[in-house]
Amino acid sequence: MVLAHPVKPELSIIIPIKNEHENIEELVRRIQAALTPLGRAFEIIYIDDGSTDSSYELLARLCQHTPELRVLKFDRNYGQTAALDAGFRHAQSDTIVMMDGDLQNDPHDIPHLLERLQHTDVVCGYRVRRKDSWLRRIQSRIANGIRNWITHDSIIDTGCTLKAFHTHCLQNVKLHEGMHRFLPTLFQLEGFRVEQIPVNHLPRTHGKTKYSMTNRMFKALKDLLAVRWMQKRSLRYKIEKEL
Repeated sequence: MVLAHPVKPELSIIIPIKNEHENIEELVRRIQAALTPLGRAFEIIYIDDGSTDSSYELLARLCQHTPELRVLKFDRNYGQTAALDAGFRHAQSDTIVMMDGDLQNDPHDIPHLLERLQHTDVVCGYRVRRKDSWLRRIQSRIANGIRNWITHDSIIDTGCTLKAFHTHCLQNVKLHEGMHRFLPTLFQLEGFRVEQIPVNHLPRTHGKTKYSMTNRMFKALKDLLAVRWMQKRSLRYKIEKEL
């Protein structure tokens, strides 16, 4: 189900979800409260990645009285990368913000990302005062350290979904399964400037996380080695003269 936006939006909020019924209505309200004062037309694109709860039914009802809301429903679960890719391809604006649907990203950080985006190509949030368990924080710190060691990057928090970028940055970026975690690196490979700013991290009050160390570690390692291969094989040349 895709509802046309009445006015071409200036901003697209991309939110992949699976079984987030309890969080949807509150997140839409928070986004409206954060973005309406900016005076910019925006769209909120939810991608239902094979939910088995009543997420889609709720979104369908909200669409009837929320003109900013658009919904894409997968026929089954394809994963977060596919959901984000679908959202990117359906975005109607020149600026994209991606975020999680579990209420742990704070929509009031979006104006700060957009402010920095006026001076760069991509802005990545990194979570401060994280509301996760100590074990998840340690796992994340180790994962980020290994990632940056292998890719020679300096991305502080690759697990933070909250990012903003100009839509044209996606022009030559081809996403494969799992590659959403490496979007900053992929953008840098295309020559775009990436900045990082601190963002809030809110506690999860409903539902449960879809990820754990065991279901991400080996896939993430394979993806990491693939990205490193791409970095080493990336074409970089400068034409000195042309007649």
